[in-house]
Amino acid sequence: MDGAVGDGERAGAVDVSTVTEELTASWFGWPVRTFECAVKPGALGKPVPGGRVEVQDAKGNPCAPGVTGELKVWRRDRWIPTKDLGRIDDDGYFYHGGRADDVIISAGWTMSAVEIEDAILKHPQVQEAAVIGVEDADGLTKTKAFIVLKPGGQAGEAELKAFVKERLAPYKYPRFIEFVPDLPKTATGKIQRFKLRERESASR
Repeated sequence: MDGAVGDGERAGAVDVSTVTEELTASWFGWPVRTFECAVKPGALGKPVPGGRVEVQDAKGNPCAPGVTGELKVWRRDRWIPTKDLGRIDDDGYFYHGGRADDVIISAGWTMSAVEIEDAILKHPQVQEAAVIGVEDADGLTKTKAFIVLKPGGQAGEAELKAFVKERLAPYKYPRFIEFVPDLPKTATGKIQRFKLRERESASR
């Protein structure tokens, strides 16, 4: 849906059901006559005129384009954490990467569980996926993917790891993969990663 924003549209019109109110106010609700920019599929868009939004790392430094960090909004003379993950592209468009509650920090790298899950779900044999951080035998945090294959689907661990490596930075591929018949969900169908984390902790 590239091109200028049409009459009555908003820049970055995407599903923001999991985006914080503080962050949403930085992009939405501006009439086209006030603010126009091209729409990129999947992007939040650009900050409204006068608004300041940054993707920052754990030390509060701006992240380079393509690098996932926490989205922060400038309010009342300070940066306010939104607890939303995101990234910015080379054109200045922002992308939502899930909640910071689901961030995985491994070997100094900050990763979004949602981003890794989205890459796994592009595999034609995968029906569902959930990614969490788990401790390995040395006590280091590594990514683990729980995967539900489609009925009759076949895919091996090595194949899926290579599949993710082709689409994301090499350090983001899941070090561990477990194939499961289903994933824990809420009544509305949202995957409950915390239950997977609890199960992993109980098994150690």
